Amino acid sequence: MRKYHVDSLRWMAICILNPYHVAMAWNTWGEPNYIFFGPNRVFSSIIVFFSAFLMPLLFLIAGMSTRFALAKRTPREYLSERVKRLLVPLAFGTVVFMPVLTFFADKFNNQYNGTFLEHYRVFFTKYTDLTGADGGFSFGQFWFLLYLFVISCVSLGVILVIRKLIAGRTSTEPKPQKNLPLWAVVCMGLPLPLLSEVLSIGGKSLLEFTYLFLLGYYVFSREEVVEKLQKHCAWILGIGVLSGALNVYLFIWSGKDLAILNTCAKFIAEWFTVLGLLGFGKTRLDLRNKVTVYFSSRSFAIFSLHYLFVVLTQYVLSDPLHDRMFLLFLIPTALSCALTLLASELAIRIPPLAFLMGMKKGN
Repeated sequence: MRKYHVDSLRWMAICILNPYHVAMAWNTWGEPNYIFFGPNRVFSSIIVFFSAFLMPLLFLIAGMSTRFALAKRTPREYLSERVKRLLVPLAFGTVVFMPVLTFFADKFNNQYNGTFLEHYRVFFTKYTDLTGADGGFSFGQFWFLLYLFVISCVSLGVILVIRKLIAGRTSTEPKPQKNLPLWAVVCMGLPLPLLSEVLSIGGKSLLEFTYLFLLGYYVFSREEVVEKLQKHCAWILGIGVLSGALNVYLFIWSGKDLAILNTCAKFIAEWFTVLGLLGFGKTRLDLRNKVTVYFSSRSFAIFSLHYLFVVLTQYVLSDPLHDRMFLLFLIPTALSCALTLLASELAIRIPPLAFLMGMKKGN
């Protein structure tokens, strides 16, 4: 049975990436970006609030989706699907979209005067911090597809080994414990602060995201666990949102070095918001209509295309709106969103392009 709330949470999280990446042009912690206008605490607050839980949520529901996928596919079929849906759009996005982003980044940040074709060679020969802000090579937002492909392959190996060790044969899944109390589910978030520093590249921990993926597979794919979260989602999500607001205040607005308290707020916000959204999603988003079908079918294209139009619109509007900061946020957000949806409509109707961007054609 299709879990529509999982699909809805996925495409909603991906849509949030649009204003999130627009706001990155004003981050206050000095992170390089394709377009950087200067630090601003209001826009930085958007980034800090959503960054606590956005990627953890996507990796956890990816693990849930894997459980549902392996109920219908063999491991070989699952791996084949991962190659088509992750590895192909990763390669396509890195080779086709990323040179465009880094070209405009080089022009904006370093006053690069060469042509795009000349810069295309620069992209593949200049290796620095991998952000792409200096025009050098970068995976950009496609790091998520790279991580997810690696984690999917590693986790599949773990799953098959556990099947064999516990069940005695690869075709049988071990039966889960029936009554998992809510406190035990909540306590599963305790390892996150420790795992976040292991195998971390640019603040993105392979081990933390693998842990979340496997939790999605083994724990949160179980209906009774999600029903518990559904029952208590109001106070769980409330804790997550309040902790997220505290995290924003401590990191952006307090002006004090309160690292331990800030870290606690961040990981409480991460875990409780993810749990609360799973419960809320089951309550409010477990439905299928024209809107959910539309965005679910185009979520891969939105993910791949949105940053391209964010950078293009910010670059074009940077001069005419240079002294109108909020318009420079609002207009690129709205315009890049519209252009992304338009381009997604074109892409999904062109079978080769739909395949290269990880979409199912014609939906």
